[in-house]
Amino acid sequence: MSVLDRPALRFYPLRDSATMLRRNLKHIVRYPSMTVLLVGMPIVFLLLFVYVLGGTMGAGLAGASGGRAEYANYVAPAIILMTVTATVQGTAISVAMDLTEGVIARFRTMHIARVSVLTGHVIGSVIQAMFSVALVIGVALLVGFRPAAGPGEWLAATGFLVVVTFALVWLAVALGQVSKSVESASNLPMPLVLLPFFGSGFVPTDSLPAGLRWFAEYQPFTPIIETLRGLLMDKPLGDNAWLALGWCAVIALGGYLWSKKLFNRTD
Repeated sequence: MSVLDRPALRFYPLRDSATMLRRNLKHIVRYPSMTVLLVGMPIVFLLLFVYVLGGTMGAGLAGASGGRAEYANYVAPAIILMTVTATVQGTAISVAMDLTEGVIARFRTMHIARVSVLTGHVIGSVIQAMFSVALVIGVALLVGFRPAAGPGEWLAATGFLVVVTFALVWLAVALGQVSKSVESASNLPMPLVLLPFFGSGFVPTDSLPAGLRWFAEYQPFTPIIETLRGLLMDKPLGDNAWLALGWCAVIALGGYLWSKKLFNRTD
């Protein structure tokens, strides 16, 4: 190989990652039922909590005066996060399908940048998640969600959601690889879907029993929800933003290293 040829190798990972991204985006377009299914669950929860429970739960919020309308503003950030976790569940399923069908094994033997296979899944899932979040926010606006965020806060909230999604998707890629079947891949990320219920997503943490309140205050999704709520409702963030970003960094790094180790295994 000549010296002049060597710099071109630096672009191979980018080229291969772009190819894998196109592959995953084509799958998303060809099978829209998966996106509909992933978006459907958060929308059902949104309608349930706003229209069935919103009047009672909204009246119980500190300082609340509007009942259902007040609760729509409170619960919308949790539903948005649930949309991200639902997409993450779909990522684990997609990776497990590639493994069980032998696609990953084939990619391992090809002359491509190995990281591109995982990167294609990650970036594709982030794009799918942002599209799903936009749909859910649209429905939330229809049922009474009235954010107080300005353009700057919306931009910050979007960037924050991308960071959160990026971190959780790397974890999902690892969960998809460690799964023995597609069925187990659909179940392993389930705690991520349930964690907002055990945080400040649907009720304030100070209303929970002592043991559950301690867990809710120290689990990662509580500062994530509070940061998103603060950005969308133009409220002070306090330490929540730094805690949320710290959790995202830990989850992203752990998920990446775990995913890389699983993908490079020889068995």
